[in-house]
Amino acid sequence: MSDDDPNGRILLLRHGETEWSRTGRHTGRTDIGLTDDGRAAAGAVRDALELVRHAAPPARVLCSPRTRARDTAALAGLTVDAIDDRLAEWDYGDAEGRTTPQIRETLPGWTIWNGPWPGGETPDDVCVRADAVLAESRALLGDGDVILVGHGHFSRVLTARWIGLPATGGVHVAMDPAGVTVLGFERGVPRLDHVNQRPTRSER
Repeated sequence: MSDDDPNGRILLLRHGETEWSRTGRHTGRTDIGLTDDGRAAAGAVRDALELVRHAAPPARVLCSPRTRARDTAALAGLTVDAIDDRLAEWDYGDAEGRTTPQIRETLPGWTIWNGPWPGGETPDDVCVRADAVLAESRALLGDGDVILVGHGHFSRVLTARWIGLPATGGVHVAMDPAGVTVLGFERGVPRLDHVNQRPTRSER
């Protein structure tokens, strides 16, 4: 890291486990709460955040409008500065609430990365949201870390876009419930500092 790199980094926090994430059901627009395990992990993730964030207060904490993300932020000890609709999960359209095996009964080989996406967002659609969030977050890094609290697939797209991959490059990045990923720099070049950092203990 050089003196020309900004002081802050972008931290991505995925919400804790829900019943739908536990069972593999695609959860975009549906507003579903955390499981007991999800709440415990969200409380414990503050330890993971402490391992990777700067000691100074963050410059900005933005959160998806979904309850599962807002509850995770609160349990992790974060004070949300603003709800940002752009941090909502990928809109799965007709795939909402269904598992991949169920979808593949009519669309063999389907994944969210290669589609098709009837009734939902395409990778290009999601990319527009991700690029806008990253550009605005990057402009704030001179004042400290920016923390974005959101969802699995959208966080994976943010990660891919940060290092110059297409939105579909998110397939190569893990983001488990209550996982933390850190987007940093090396001499002005965006890099991945940490990927899918997990809670180190449970508070149950």
